[in-house]
Amino acid sequence: MVAHARAGALAAAALLLTGVLAGCEDGTDDKGGGAASSPASSPPASSSSESNGLPASLTSQRPDWSRCEAPEGGETPGSEWRCATVKVPLDYEKPRGDTIGIALVRKEATDRSKRLGSMLFNFGGPGGSGVSILPRAGSSYATLNTRYDLVGFDPRGVARSAGVRCRDDETQDEAYQEVDMTPDTPAEEAAFMKDGADFGAGCDRLSGDVLLYVGTTNAARDMDLIRQVLGDEKLTYFGMSYGTELGGTYAHLFPENVGRTVFDAVVDPTADSIGHARNQATGFQRALDNYFKDRGQDPKAGTRRITALLKRIDAEPLPTGTDRELNESLAITGIVLPLYSKDSWPALTQALDEAEKGSGTALLRLADSYNGRDDSGHYDTQNHSQRAISCADGRARPSAADARALLPEFEKLSPVFGPFLAWDTAGWCSGWPVEGEHDHPEASAPGAGPILVVGTTGDPATPYEGARRMADELGEGVGVLLSNKGEGHGAYGGNSCVTSTVDSYFLDGEVPADGKTCS
Repeated sequence: MVAHARAGALAAAALLLTGVLAGCEDGTDDKGGGAASSPASSPPASSSSESNGLPASLTSQRPDWSRCEAPEGGETPGSEWRCATVKVPLDYEKPRGDTIGIALVRKEATDRSKRLGSMLFNFGGPGGSGVSILPRAGSSYATLNTRYDLVGFDPRGVARSAGVRCRDDETQDEAYQEVDMTPDTPAEEAAFMKDGADFGAGCDRLSGDVLLYVGTTNAARDMDLIRQVLGDEKLTYFGMSYGTELGGTYAHLFPENVGRTVFDAVVDPTADSIGHARNQATGFQRALDNYFKDRGQDPKAGTRRITALLKRIDAEPLPTGTDRELNESLAITGIVLPLYSKDSWPALTQALDEAEKGSGTALLRLADSYNGRDDSGHYDTQNHSQRAISCADGRARPSAADARALLPEFEKLSPVFGPFLAWDTAGWCSGWPVEGEHDHPEASAPGAGPILVVGTTGDPATPYEGARRMADELGEGVGVLLSNKGEGHGAYGGNSCVTSTVDSYFLDGEVPADGKTCS
């Protein structure tokens, strides 16, 4: 594979890494989206219009909550967490046809007498496992947990929800070591494009039954069925990173069902695949510049230093403390990870210093963390799910010639990340076995309740400009922009002003003034 950290692994819709570090009694409020008031154990009878033609065998399900098993590579959640599976149609055009299971995890509200309903989370990716992430991050949402059941889920195509798998660990390792994600020669270019096609063929061979159905639109429909099964009249939702794209899609499809909703670290809904790559080239370079400024260094000089280092590594990969070398592609991924959070900037300094002295160990460790590789050489499958969902969504299939044409513009936007992101536009869905749905998602939601849209000015993966565009796309009276002057991917839990504003909205329905700024 090109383990394509993608710009989706460079993260445009990347998994939120920092935010998780993240009323009225009757559930109605003039200022906020109505929170659910029905008990989770007793789903309301669904009207034919609400159910969108879904059979009662699906809409009247009652989750069988039981002790959770340990997720792959993780620990068993504490006893306060319970897991269940909800059946959803594989193909919503055939609602009485085949079904797949969507895995859920829940921690009930701690103050049952003031319970408002369920709060559904998506932490991004696409491909992030909410069943795995939410129990680890649950303490960050303790205030919200007083009145809400916290509910995470694995979206379709992810982990325990018919998770997509495309390659084994050995092939994955081989590709990371041998495929140059910024090809400089015809041979490297051919190998890069072939690897993208091979990855898609592997997905088709191992997960072909679900590939056509793992897109964001179907995941949003699943969320509405989850809402009904949980017994909530409105969906209360906290979406981060790619979770904001999923939330925007939900709001567009089901505006009448939108309850109190927050988007943090917002994906630009107006951008196609090339636009996302362009946004990320801008965002990651901006974060890198801010990193150098914070250290009292000139950003242009610092950028020249890194590009020179990458050029040396491309010519001669660095040794590490393992039997693997650090090549240019892995080095770029290792530089990307610490830019997600200002708290990780010292780790970037250490890794760059070591690399300039001839050791790639620290950068490789960072790249492995980003790529989901553990010390035994086992990879998680988030990258597999991420590509499957992205390629099911996006219609564009740029060629190698298209990528080459983008290089001058992208190198100008970011000498460090631009070439990687330009080439990634072509390699990501190369030869993908199913067609994509659209050029960019729809997020307009006339008639929906207010949605709080949180953008951070120094966000590298989902640049601040995307939050402004999301608020505009949602529509007047729906999108409410909250700006955070700071660094990192996501603001909740890292900025007290943002955190208190979000908590007041979720708990009391207090909608801040559009354009409020936290610093």
